[in-house]
Order: sequence, then structure tokens, then C-alpha cells
Amino acid sequence: MNKKIKSLNKKRTLHKQGFYEKYVKRPQDFLCAFIAIIILSPVMLVTALLVKIKLGSPVVFQQDRPGRNGEIFRLYKFRTMSDARDQKGELLPDEERLTKFGAALRSSSMDELLELFNILKGDMSIVGPRPLLVRYLPRYNEYQARRHEVRPGFTGYAQVHGRNAISWEDKFNRDVYYVDHVSFLMDWKIILDTIGVVLKREGINAEGVATMPEFMGNESLSGEIQR
Repeated sequence: MNKKIKSLNKKRTLHKQGFYEKYVKRPQDFLCAFIAIIILSPVMLVTALLVKIKLGSPVVFQQDRPGRNGEIFRLYKFRTMSDARDQKGELLPDEERLTKFGAALRSSSMDELLELFNILKGDMSIVGPRPLLVRYLPRYNEYQARRHEVRPGFTGYAQVHGRNAISWEDKFNRDVYYVDHVSFLMDWKIILDTIGVVLKREGINAEGVATMPEFMGNESLSGEIQR
């Protein structure tokens, strides 16, 4: 697995950062996350208390995710699933462990508020491709792996164009489109569009499943954005 990841890293086209990415984006991310944490701290405290009452401990869900250049970081979210297990002691499928309360947290994106701390640390950006699972790294083709040329985001171009209701191929095409077109205006348009998507609760889940189906790989070497 590690050899394949390194191979993908070597094949990637180096992303050329413009002035905005070099000097503005990171300070802007830090400032926005810092202000948001201060404003939303009461909401996060209430959410933490409700998670504790409804789902028990731990309140915080932590998981390793790949960031910029595939470097691994620890992602923080509020827990949304129970630990319900079958008679063999194995966890039940996601759709059976996702409670109504957890689904409400996801639909409102409240479960993702703790990612603001990931942004403060520099693991993530306000806008960028969403951080997916570590096990997906060796499954990306050369084109799809380009999504890791920038920091992963709290929201992103794919999230305001279908979120989890679009296919993996469309999602990755939009991620790479963002990598190639990142700008100050694009970031703020995505941020404003995100507010509308969250309020409308659009594209929360893929059809027929509680979470996005697992990405198993794609033989296609390139993609084309569909706007």
C-alpha cells in the first residue's frame, strides 16, 4: 500500500500556488475558524451534551484521514452512530447504527463543527476537497490523486454541487476542478453556497444508504468536469 501511495505522489503534477494560496488562504482559514469557534462555542457545548445523553461516550469521533500530499492527520467530528453490535460482537451496518439524532446532526452538518479545530491546526482549510478514508489512497488513479495537492476542506466544490448524492467520479472530477481553479472569489462563492445547501439539507446521503458507498477504485485515468 505505501509503495503505491509513493508511486502516486511521484506521478502527480505539482500544483502551482498563486498569490492567494501562498499568502492569503491559510491566514484567512485561521482567522475564520478562530472567529467561528468563538461564536459557535455555545452550540458546540450543547451538541456535545446532547451526544453524551443520546449516544454516550465517546462524544468525539476521531479518525485518521489523508491531508495535503496524502499526509495523515487526525480528524475530529461529533459522534453520530451508536455502537450497536450483532450476536457475534461485530458492529451493525451503518444504516442500523445511525440514529434519528445522529441523522439530524449530519443533515445540519453540526457533526462537522469540530473540524474547525483541524483548520486551526493547519490540517484542513475552510474550502477544499473533503478528507476521505486512508484506505482509499492506493485506489485513486493518477488523476483522482490530484485532489490531495491542496489541503482538504470543511466544505468544497463537490459539496455545493451534489454533496453525497453524486457519484464518486463526479465528486473527484469536481475536486480536481477546484484544485486547478482555486481562487479567493471561488472560495467565498463556495462558502456562501454551502450555507444554502446546509439550510436546504440537500445531498446528505447517497440514495438508499446511510453514508456514501465505499470507493473501490476506478480504472479511468482522467476525468472531465461537468458544471
